Amino acid sequence: MRKTQITIDVELDENHVPENITWNAEDGGIQKQDTKAFMISVWDEKAKEALRIDLWTKEMPVDQMKMFMHQIFVSMGSTYQRATGEDDVAEWIEQMAEEFAIKSAIKM
Repeated sequence: MRKTQITIDVELDENHVPENITWNAEDGGIQKQDTKAFMISVWDEKAKEALRIDLWTKEMPVDQMKMFMHQIFVSMGSTYQRATGEDDVAEWIEQMAEEFAIKSAIKM
């Protein structure tokens, strides 16, 4: 069995607020790539619930956080479609993403 690693390094200030975030992905050739935010979800099979970590630096602009969230919603729709084959629900998720873009003033 082959293994690979994806790592995330978070530098915190004296108040434990993220100042810098970098990530590495061995197979993708990514080393110390700067980022301002990340969200990770994992499935806890025993508890039947999603566990997540979401962090962003204090330098992450609000307008970019809105765009980040919008893109996550869009990708959730396509991931849901690939995982379940339920086109109608995937389309509903994508419509919700578009409504989010309008309400959050990303899209007019």
